[in-house]
Amino acid sequence: FFLTLCLFVLGVFLTCTYTAKEATKKTKKAKLYVPQIDCDVKAGKIINPEFIAKCPPGCQDVKYRVYGTDIYASFSSICNAAIHSGIIDNTGGKILVQKVAGHSGYRGSFSNGVRSLSLPRWRESFLVSEGKPRKGVTYPSTLEYSSSKSTAVKSEPKKPEQDLKGTKSADTAKTSEKASDQGDTVHKAHQTTPVPTSVTQMATTTPTPTTTTTEPSTTVPQPTTTPAATRTTAAPAKTGPGLHRVREMGQVQAAQGRGQNTAFRGISTSASNRNILRHNTGKVFFFFSLSCVKAMEIDSWKPGLSLFDTGKYLKHLVTSLGVNCKVDLSFLMDGSWSIGKRRFQLQKRFLGNVAQALGIGSAGPLMGIVQYGDDPSTEFNLKTYANSKDLRNAIEKIQQKGGLSNVGKALSFVNKNFFLDANGNRGGAPNVVVVMVDGWPTDRVEEASRLARESGINIFFVTVEAAAQSEKQNVIEPNFVDKAVCRTNGFYSINVPSWFSLHKAVQPLVKRVCDTDRLACSKTCLNAADIGFVIDGSSSVGTGNFRTVLQFVANISKEFEISDTDTRIGAVQYTYEQRLEFNFDKYSTKQDVLNAIKRISYWSGGTSTGAAISYASEQLFSKSKPNKRKIMILITDGRSYDDVSLPAMAAHQNGVIAYSIGVAWAAPDELEAIASDPAKEHSFFVDEFDNLYRYVNQLIQNICTEFNSQPRN
Repeated sequence: FFLTLCLFVLGVFLTCTYTAKEATKKTKKAKLYVPQIDCDVKAGKIINPEFIAKCPPGCQDVKYRVYGTDIYASFSSICNAAIHSGIIDNTGGKILVQKVAGHSGYRGSFSNGVRSLSLPRWRESFLVSEGKPRKGVTYPSTLEYSSSKSTAVKSEPKKPEQDLKGTKSADTAKTSEKASDQGDTVHKAHQTTPVPTSVTQMATTTPTPTTTTTEPSTTVPQPTTTPAATRTTAAPAKTGPGLHRVREMGQVQAAQGRGQNTAFRGISTSASNRNILRHNTGKVFFFFSLSCVKAMEIDSWKPGLSLFDTGKYLKHLVTSLGVNCKVDLSFLMDGSWSIGKRRFQLQKRFLGNVAQALGIGSAGPLMGIVQYGDDPSTEFNLKTYANSKDLRNAIEKIQQKGGLSNVGKALSFVNKNFFLDANGNRGGAPNVVVVMVDGWPTDRVEEASRLARESGINIFFVTVEAAAQSEKQNVIEPNFVDKAVCRTNGFYSINVPSWFSLHKAVQPLVKRVCDTDRLACSKTCLNAADIGFVIDGSSSVGTGNFRTVLQFVANISKEFEISDTDTRIGAVQYTYEQRLEFNFDKYSTKQDVLNAIKRISYWSGGTSTGAAISYASEQLFSKSKPNKRKIMILITDGRSYDDVSLPAMAAHQNGVIAYSIGVAWAAPDELEAIASDPAKEHSFFVDEFDNLYRYVNQLIQNICTEFNSQPRN
């Protein structure tokens, strides 16, 4: 009996062991389903923060654009980036994609048969690696794609209680309801599709959504520090009060000239003295003219509303605007003494109303405030407050700093210190600065504004009451608004005639800040390039035809906005040798450039085009500004005595966009080798010099078409 029992137990044990092994085998055989993506799919179009995907064969043949090296801008083709990095080849294969934060610059290079381009700045990046799952991470079998453009989705009306949890205010509820129905920030599909979750998350990756989505009001953590604790101040600079006194004296004299007895602008708030305010105030950097206000304030304010009873109206405004807005927003608040205590309070009221109209939340806009006077300081950053109510309460508690109106210093401070990951910058949202200015700045703003714009920051100026005629002599930088903002028909500037009509700017300001399709900073195809002309001066050209070539160069140049901060022009002439006619920083006005082109003298000699390309790369484009598009336009009439392919490839790898124009005996194969991809859009041929003019418009159109297809923050 005992022997039988032992045999029975042994049999049971062996059976269980076999069953466990078979189960383990089945488990091991269970494979992850890997979704396939097309060659043209960009990383930014996929919502999932980390995923494994399969690229099809042949992506290298299509040559979709890639930006960066090792780390790529999310505007890049995923599969072509994987080929560029060497993870896969043209036969395709599985890759692992991880989203990471945006970078301030992406370096172009040529690798594995793919040429990547340089990019000054982009809001989101990604890494590609071998398509093996990481331990502890679950990968989706279906990828989620965002729409390409914000579109309204029709749905049955819902009560706020159906979509929102917690004690969210009515105005935020309406904004979130709209945001959940439209645009690229739609995330409802996250409720059904598994998303990678990891025990330990890389510090540089974007936040990973969980498999169930809750409304922003329930997921956003409340601030852990008080505004006072997060306040940071730039290094103080001792500035004499002389300039500010001059400004105040000018205001006093202007007031006295009108029969008033006020030493500071805006101290008196009685009805009889509001004429002083109307003529003597003007600080707000979302520049907006009076005519523009009238044009845009359609039903923007109810006549019966009191200035300080705006809550119900702003709740209506959130709905009527249809705001689907995800921006990281910094207000530069004027805290100088010239604004006065009364108008400082009106400014705070305005900022609170804007915050309420925007509907602050983690899925939408986030807002921080920097107050400036002599020196700027952060009142609170983007992550300090996660809803409009708390933000408005914090704004009410801000105390005036006093001092001068150093706007330029404040813009530099924001550019270097505000939009950081540690301060809540999300990377995937446009960076926007709205500068409030009462009167005029006491320092220069042009250079600081240019540097901020070149970093991808969209700058708006809101000015309240410009300088009176008698005060203009005290303005350090005339037309400072035009120099500070993008030249886009006043879109980035608002001027309000009086502090008491500032409420009328709430709606147009919110509309513009949230118009992400137009947040392209100051960059257009006509004012964002360094253009270097490489001109064939060989004997076969001849003196008469050489003048025709120069006229062609001048006709192209005059179509661009030329200055030291906009498009810059340089020129090289070549034969066997090369000569730098003028470099990019030689001339800063259009007329000076055109005159310099006319003065170029014909050289005559042989044709070494390859050496000329190398020379232009070293003498012109190596000195190009990192934020500029580097464009080379080469004109030649014959075959080169040396090789052009290697010098051209080196120029391409350094981010130079090359256009080749051939005349008469120019070799088509060399023109294609010189031109950037696709060659048919970057190379042209004419049978004689007199027909060059026909390609002026086509060339400029191609430059602009290519520029407009590039990503802009």
